This record gives sequence, structure tokens and C-alpha cells, in this order.
Amino acid sequence: MDNQEPKHQRRPRYKGTHPKAYKDKYKELQPEKYADTVEKVIQKGSTPAGMHRSICVDEILEFLAIKPGQTGLDATLGFGGHSQAMLKCLAGQGHLYATDVDAIELPRTAARLAQAGFGPEILTIRHLNFSQIDELARESGPLDFVLADLGVSSMQIDNPERGFSFKFEGPLDLRLNPERGISAAQRLKTISQDELEGMFIENADEPNAAAIAKVMVDHRNKGLEIATTTQLQEIINAALKKIPGSNSKEALKKTCQRCFQALRIDVNDEFEVLYEFLEKLPDVLAPGGRVAILSFHSGEDRLVKKSFQRLFREGVYIEVAPGPLKPSAEECHANGRARSAKLRWAIKA
Repeated sequence: MDNQEPKHQRRPRYKGTHPKAYKDKYKELQPEKYADTVEKVIQKGSTPAGMHRSICVDEILEFLAIKPGQTGLDATLGFGGHSQAMLKCLAGQGHLYATDVDAIELPRTAARLAQAGFGPEILTIRHLNFSQIDELARESGPLDFVLADLGVSSMQIDNPERGFSFKFEGPLDLRLNPERGISAAQRLKTISQDELEGMFIENADEPNAAAIAKVMVDHRNKGLEIATTTQLQEIINAALKKIPGSNSKEALKKTCQRCFQALRIDVNDEFEVLYEFLEKLPDVLAPGGRVAILSFHSGEDRLVKKSFQRLFREGVYIEVAPGPLKPSAEECHANGRARSAKLRWAIKA
């Protein structure tokens, strides 16, 4: 499903933060040395740079009701927090499979989990997109429980070289797997104004989509590139300054977040792979198998809701969540990135 990467010249240079300077600036990247700093960041309800805090862990474990001896899947391994919690429930019996599309973070997480004592006898990790769940099932057999956390990990957001955030200057990449497909910068070189406007609306519900798309295409028509995160942010800000009531600091921030999200969803075909995952899911679940999906965007949540409800009406699922579960107020206060999370679940007949 990934687009083939076209031949292109060397990535444009950018005046970003050198990795060493980035590490020095954010002490949280060295928790063993700056434990007090990490704790202070967490106490303020923020996520330390380079660290990911898993969301709705208690709610997920309560629903999945994992028992020793079962076989399960963490379809989006990420930092491995959910996997570690599920592995503890298995108590050394059964097996957990885990997949992730991110070729950069996956080996780091695998090493972290191995160091925590979870080796190949209890955990198998595969570099796969979760839309390929049917391929994994040939190895795993029927699954008793499945978890998919659709959020982007904090390690990806906080790494300037990945281009996921306008907080840091870096190449405008946004690929979950930088080894496949084309970057967001390349995508912006060819996309039409109408398609760009539609992308911002469909993928992010951006109210100023038309104005932003026009300014971006005008910029491109002048022969100028949008190659870095900072360049994209500056163009978005320039577009909003022409719209009354849309140029406050908070409005600019939220619009930038939505535009970056829209581009990320587009570059990674996120809705398409989620749809494929949902369609294949019933075939890999054992009878009575449980699935929990954590989403962070209304478009994702709609896809999950419609799939679960349709398959419930068809008798494939015996029970589905009556509505989305939200993180507790305490969790949202402790971790601001939890606020947009929605958890839905289903049980196979």
C-alpha cells in the first residue's frame, strides 16, 4: 500500500538543531542522569522529550482480561508500554506478538523489552504494518486479544529529524516508516490546490482549509519549496493572519497541529490501512477474542465505530462498546496527550 519512493536528489539542508544540541537541550533524553528533571516534567502533566506514556492502560487491561496461556497481539508496538503491561498479565505463559511499521523505533523498543526480561520465548516482534495482520496470523494462529493504539508516539513527535512537529525545525518528512513512500515535502510539490484543501478538511476538520491551501500553492508557484517544518508553519501562519479572528497564538497553534496531522495521515495512508486492518480483524480473532482500539482523531474513531457496529449487526461480533471510553480526568491532567483519546472495543462471537 506504500507508494514507491521516486528517485530524488539529496534532501534539502535545513538549519535544524544538531542532535547533540537537541540532547543537551532536553535533559529528559538522559533519564538515568537527570531523573529529577524527568519527574518534574511528568508532575506538570507533560511528557518528557523522547519518552512515551501509554494511555488508558488500566481500562485496556480491564477489558482485554488477559489470562496466562493466551496468545495476543499489540498491533502498534511503539514505545512498548502497552506490550509490557500485557506481558505481565501473561505471567510467563502464552505468547504476545507485536508489530510496528517504524523501522527506527522498533529495534529500540525490542531492546528495551528484552532488557526488561521479555525474550523470544514470550514475545515475538515483527516489522509489519498492522494492515498485514493476516500475514502475522499465519504464524501466531487465532488471537485471544488484540490492541491497536493509533496514536503517534512521543518519540516520533519529539525527534526533529522525523518532522512530525513544528516545535522543532527539521525536514518535513512525517513518514511512520521513513524507508518507504514519499515525504510530506515531496507530496506538497505535486498536490493540487483542491486536493490539498480536501485533505485538510477530511483529515483534520480544518476550518481555514481553503485559505491555507491557496497560500501554500501560491508559494509553490513562485518556485519556493516547503521543505522543513518551520517553512510549513510560517506559511500556515501567513495564511491565517489574513483571516480576522484566526491569528491569535492559540488559533495558530491549533491550526498548525491540524495541518501537520492532515499531512501525516495522507503520507502514511492511515485511513486506508486502518480500514484494511478492521476488515481483516475478525478472521484472525479466536472465538470470544477481544479487540481494543485507541484512536485520537474523529476520522479514525468513525471508521472503528462503523466497522464494529456493522459487524455486530452481522453477528460477527457478539458485543461492542456502546460508546467510546475516555481517559479519566486524572490521566488527562497528568498527561495532556491523553485528552483526545477514545477507546472502543469488540468481542468476537
